[in-house]
Amino acid sequence: MDRELLSVAGGTKPADVVITGGRIVNVYTGEIYDGGVAISNQTIAAVGDVDYCIGEGTRTIDAEGAFITPGFIDGHIHPESSDLAIRPFAEAVLKHGTTSIMTDLHEVGVVSGLPGIEAVLEENEATDLNLYFVVPSHVPFSPALETSGGKFNPEIIREALKRPDAVGISECVGPYVLAELPDLLESLDNVASMKGMTAQGHLVEMKGKDLNKCVAAGISTCHEALSADDIMDRARAGVHAMLRESSAARTLSDQLKCIVGKDIDTSMMSIVTDDLHCCDLASTGHLDHHLKLALEAGVPFAKAIQMVTINAARAFELTDIGALAPGKRADVNIVSGDTAEDFQVVSVFSRGKQVVDHGELLVHYEKATHDPCLLNTTKLLNPITPDSFKIAAPEGAKRVKVTCMDTLPWIPVTQPREVELECKDGYVACDVSQDVLYIAQVERYGINGNVGRAFMGGFHMTSGAIASSVGHDNHNVIVMGTNFEDMAVAVNHIIEIGGGQCLVDGGEVIECVEYPVCGLLTDLSCEELAARKNALNAACAERGCIISIPFMFLSFICLAALPAYAITDHGFINVMTLQIEDPIKGVVE
Repeated sequence: MDRELLSVAGGTKPADVVITGGRIVNVYTGEIYDGGVAISNQTIAAVGDVDYCIGEGTRTIDAEGAFITPGFIDGHIHPESSDLAIRPFAEAVLKHGTTSIMTDLHEVGVVSGLPGIEAVLEENEATDLNLYFVVPSHVPFSPALETSGGKFNPEIIREALKRPDAVGISECVGPYVLAELPDLLESLDNVASMKGMTAQGHLVEMKGKDLNKCVAAGISTCHEALSADDIMDRARAGVHAMLRESSAARTLSDQLKCIVGKDIDTSMMSIVTDDLHCCDLASTGHLDHHLKLALEAGVPFAKAIQMVTINAARAFELTDIGALAPGKRADVNIVSGDTAEDFQVVSVFSRGKQVVDHGELLVHYEKATHDPCLLNTTKLLNPITPDSFKIAAPEGAKRVKVTCMDTLPWIPVTQPREVELECKDGYVACDVSQDVLYIAQVERYGINGNVGRAFMGGFHMTSGAIASSVGHDNHNVIVMGTNFEDMAVAVNHIIEIGGGQCLVDGGEVIECVEYPVCGLLTDLSCEELAARKNALNAACAERGCIISIPFMFLSFICLAALPAYAITDHGFINVMTLQIEDPIKGVVE
């Protein structure tokens, strides 16, 4: 029992910090009323009339009529998608009022296993961002369909769940639950047997009996709804529905239609970011931006605040965060208004420490000395040459019918398109005029030397090649291009620099960003990285690319759990059947 906290709450000892003159957003009742917050060390001692907590040595802050809310909580985010190492990432999101995140650090785990994740968790201890660890439910993400550097099995998962910061397992893929994969079911059983642990679902297009089976297996949250109907299906089934607005899937406005103007209990719903591009983080913000979108859509202010605070906390059975009340951790925001036009994060407290004052970040975290397991993670088993990417044509064929996978322009979900392509010198040639490019993934851990090959549409690039060591959920090198020579230069350059993203045209590297940490992350600040990424994306646009964030979209084309087709180092994947297919479907002539 914290006796000092009791003394402050009872008025016999002054608080360390008292915020006065504000308007409390009570996420328990949905009320908004005048009041303040008193803080003792890292904990809230009193809320409401807190003048009695002011004494000698108390730091008093006048909120000047602004709203006082709990610190924001992102219940599902992959920090690695920002390409920022955890310390610059923490600086970036704290500035926007996010004081807690739930994350699996899955991408780090794919490259460097649990030791890599634990190294990043240790790096984060130097920051004021509260990180809750959702243990990856399986690595590789798609067994037998991809190669990864790290591996998770039920034994590793069981040990990881014993960590004090662990809150459950993540990304339990719907089709794998339906197939009753033994390792996944074992991990779900382990979660069910441990108090306070939860199972996050990855339930793309799960409905009816399929959704019922996943929920019966113990899935308690899902962030993969694409529509308002999907959100309601999950909430009605007792699954906490996470309304997502990511850089690659801007679905929040449509999902909010299920509650705006309707008498719907939203306690089983929260707002999350999932995958957030550093350029979006630098230009528009984090959950503060999502709150503006919710307000703009017509969600009442108090309800919107609930959806980024207490609802997220309850989804993970966390009782010490997400609300302004005595005994709760002192994660507190002061925000300027309750409309989309007026809403801004003014000041932020994390565990009672002020980290933002009138929009200015008060903290800076030194660059981490990275554990060796996070560095030098790119290695080729075999040399990569232009011939590495050629798809052999059937003997004697002049023209063939192939399946090209097209990305949708607003979300990296692929659809098949049947095209006819010419054969040249014994291989199948791409056709820029039909928006059919070469795409491949190269195994980069020095394990087997695999190269998967296919055809890609939807990007509309007219020259050059792009390559990246960020490729969900295996993070081998993904490369797409109009010619084999530029593709080979791009892949070899990514390997040489230890990971990153680049554009090659005419055999020359036009733009490049290095990611020395796991081939995924940089120690640059969010603003520095955003500037370099903007230059890289602009160079792609100059070559016809219509996708504004081509490298983020490209990274999802390797995800063998995202419909309808994917490319991994094992080959061209039919996601619906979980089978490797030949992209060539027949000879035309």
